[in-house]
Amino acid sequence: MAMLLIAGISSTRFAQADENGAAVFLNNCASCHGASAEGIDGLAPPLRNTELWSKLGSSAPDYISGVVTSGMSGKISVEGQSYRGMVMPPQTHLSSAELAAVSTYVLKELNGHSAIVPAELIEAKKQMPVAHTKLLALRQGETGNEQVAVVVQTGN
Repeated sequence: MAMLLIAGISSTRFAQADENGAAVFLNNCASCHGASAEGIDGLAPPLRNTELWSKLGSSAPDYISGVVTSGMSGKISVEGQSYRGMVMPPQTHLSSAELAAVSTYVLKELNGHSAIVPAELIEAKKQMPVAHTKLLALRQGETGNEQVAVVVQTGN
């Protein structure tokens, strides 16, 4: 398991990232996942899904950063609805800071999760893309050894 240490990241920076995350979401994610992140039947699953993010717990940042950097394919089921729509491509047109902001927005603002996704984790995932099968396994609660651990120390 690779270890990354991120120190001295200010809470102001993360507050700004949450604001930017909402804009990135509306401009890039809402067309498939819905403006309120409710998902689109058969196409893209809801991202407003507290059950999923709670189940993922401390793995939530690894999962979402893997999805935005590697894309996603395969069958996903949420509350009896199956999603097998288009393959979600890696979001290579967005910067690491934008991907971190939108990932943090989905976790914190849409789902009340306490996790923060730093740009450094996004960079690490870009360097070591995660296979879609590993992401699906992580989503289903299985752990893999492809995760990148990130320790974040916040300060003002």
